[in-house]
Amino acid sequence: MRGDQIYVMRPLFNLDGVYEHHGIDCGDGTVIHYSKADGEPTIKRTTIAEFSQGNPIYVKQRPISFVPDVVIERAKSRLGEQNYDLMTNNCEHFANWCKLGCNESEQLQNYGLGTGGMSLGGARRLMREATQASDPVSALQQFHHALENVAIARNQYQTQLIAAQTEVDRWHRVAQLALQQGKEPIARAALERKVEAKRRAAEYQQQLDQLQQMERELQQNSRQLQERAGLMVTQP
Repeated sequence: MRGDQIYVMRPLFNLDGVYEHHGIDCGDGTVIHYSKADGEPTIKRTTIAEFSQGNPIYVKQRPISFVPDVVIERAKSRLGEQNYDLMTNNCEHFANWCKLGCNESEQLQNYGLGTGGMSLGGARRLMREATQASDPVSALQQFHHALENVAIARNQYQTQLIAAQTEVDRWHRVAQLALQQGKEPIARAALERKVEAKRRAAEYQQQLDQLQQMERELQQNSRQLQERAGLMVTQP
């Protein structure tokens, strides 16, 4: 919808679905985002098809944000900008600035660049590199930090899942009551909201499942690093 912060999963280093590419939906079939179509990353207004590149589009849910007109005006004000920087001014920094007024990237904050936007595939690559590092003690510290982030993310998604499930039940009851009273338009609107809440609940459950798998793999690799660190200490 107009003014939504949307994103698609993009590949990185030949790994599919590693990072989120963000933009602002203008509501007319176009998106304002950092485009790399012509080489140097530039904030452009492109078609949704060009933005998605055939990938599913997701909406970043924001309980508090600027109204749609303000979000789009903020996005338009930076059209043509070519100041892309992965660490300080990437596509997510831009979209968050338009939507919330803050220049932040959850994907970098999590995983020590900072788990929110990093997918399971990307996490596995980071784990593989860490287990092969020459300093297992330093790698262990990174793993412990990642485990803490996973625990925080898991609690957040669990809270969101419970809220979405509660919303599903509430809209179901509203629809039933409306049908009993012969108010079909209200029942139809309530069912639409029930379907949307059910979709969100499914997404949160999927994220929880991925986080659980990620946590298991982190713990397994952490044990391997502990063994390596122990061997280095015992060697003469």
